[in-house]
Amino acid sequence: MADRLARTWGANLTSGDVAYFRLWAPDERAVRLVLEGVSHSMRAVEDGWFEVSAEARAGDRYWFELADATRVADPASCAQPDGASGPSMLVDHSAYGWKSASWRGLPWEEAIISELHIGCFTPEGTFRAAAERLPLLAEAGITAIEIMPVAEFQGERGWGYDGVLPYAPHHAYGTPDELRALIDAAHGLDMMVLLDVVYNHFGPECNSLPRYASRFFNSDRPTPWGASIAFEEAAVRRFFIENALYWLHDFRFDGLRLDATDQIRDTSEPHFLAALAREAREIFVGRNIHLVVEDADRRRNLVHRNDDGSIPLFTAGWNDDFHHGLHVVATGEARGFYRPFSERPWQATREAMTEGFSSVEMPKEPTPDRPKGPVPPQARVSFLQNHDQIGNRAFGERLVSLAKSNQLRVMTAMLMLSPQIPLLFMGEEYGESQPFLFFADYAGELGEAVRRGRQGEAENFGGMPSGKTADDLPDPLAPQTFAASKLRWERAESGAGRAHLAFMRQLAGIRQRHIAPLLRQCNLPSYEIPPAPDGIVAIDWSFGGPVLELRANLTTGKSTVPPIHGEPIFGGENFEASELPGPGIVAAVRPN
Repeated sequence: MADRLARTWGANLTSGDVAYFRLWAPDERAVRLVLEGVSHSMRAVEDGWFEVSAEARAGDRYWFELADATRVADPASCAQPDGASGPSMLVDHSAYGWKSASWRGLPWEEAIISELHIGCFTPEGTFRAAAERLPLLAEAGITAIEIMPVAEFQGERGWGYDGVLPYAPHHAYGTPDELRALIDAAHGLDMMVLLDVVYNHFGPECNSLPRYASRFFNSDRPTPWGASIAFEEAAVRRFFIENALYWLHDFRFDGLRLDATDQIRDTSEPHFLAALAREAREIFVGRNIHLVVEDADRRRNLVHRNDDGSIPLFTAGWNDDFHHGLHVVATGEARGFYRPFSERPWQATREAMTEGFSSVEMPKEPTPDRPKGPVPPQARVSFLQNHDQIGNRAFGERLVSLAKSNQLRVMTAMLMLSPQIPLLFMGEEYGESQPFLFFADYAGELGEAVRRGRQGEAENFGGMPSGKTADDLPDPLAPQTFAASKLRWERAESGAGRAHLAFMRQLAGIRQRHIAPLLRQCNLPSYEIPPAPDGIVAIDWSFGGPVLELRANLTTGKSTVPPIHGEPIFGGENFEASELPGPGIVAAVRPN
């Protein structure tokens, strides 16, 4: 891997206090660089590019000035100290001294992920403060954190999915080097760091690209958030592929989670997603790089494996069906996204835990792009809740506030002891009950549109609770809504919090000792679903010899379950003669 990866877009600092600036502005006849107040004419080159070299150093501020004298931030800016509407700042990516320079990541089979929002993870809401909390996650057995998007967006607070400057860590969280220090601290705890990135749209404020590069977008193929990205354009493809490489190289992230890839439309060959994944795998040889998709189209071809078990494209995809089935079981909710699963939640759960894809609500019939056939269980990331499933609810309730505690305990064990890769939402490690709400920092008409949209979104995630109306919804634009979404770390130190941490640590230890080795030794396990009534989940996964047996009783009373033949690794003390108290669970491994 090269020490530096030169970028087509933006500013590249070279040795000798010289920077090379490039901007793709095909709609402009002239562009100037304004660097520390001094204007420099940029040279027009092929296909709408403008470029110039100038004496500069890290920390210098600059703008691009269009022909009508409008000044815009660099779309590939690496730092925006004054926010998305301010000037860009040059960054020296080679200046940080890595303490964990030899870190090469962990095998994916060892991943136990905690998803977190930097602004809500700590009272301070910064990269620096987040680094100080990582030891507790390590204590719970977490081996990877997945950070919600940090790309610069308008305002001070937001979920991050409306970013407008994808290369710049959000100014409210800290500097690029403070983000590096967070990643460095995680690596020092043998913990991977994944970053959530958004390549399907730009936020509605402070995106200047349409002013000078209208070809960047395709209004004929709209997304739920506006015009789609024109990935057929070579400059646009490089913008996003280089962004992925930038996070993996200059910040040493261990992987990326790509948001809503079903909204990434591309008619070129190879498809943008394939091109990104292949280039990343060619460059980062010798490192464990993990690329994850959130794909509502459930495209198996994105996460398939080669015959030898190697990964040609993406490491895994989010398994929403696992969540939807068990959420219906736990809450009885049957509105919005949960309606199709409310009729057959047990079937959906069993299929999601074996195939990784439920047949309850497939968007289309299988096509060449969506072939039939299994994928390895480790190619699916399962969860009981995440930022969407909690934060899009009317009042941001976590599952701990909606489900019976003994039933939730069994579901948590199901998540941790099945072969899919488990993901928790921040605070789930110690039983956090604080809500996580939707919040943003918009004003005027856009702010009012956000307020109006909250009720419709809530309808898709369980609807309005009995006795509540739209007037009761938390104001997504109010600072106190953001403040109310922060973790309450004192719970982690309470008796209940410590007990839950111990429970999660026990499950994590069992997973690493018994389940991760099975995943490493077998590319594609087979499975059997022994007949069982609703309320019982019974699955046997065969790993070319050893068999992982799981029996879960999610009813309230003792029930007969299919027998197990292996040595229990969890819950065996309550399992006698194929009878299991409810709610209850037993997991066992049968040797060769």
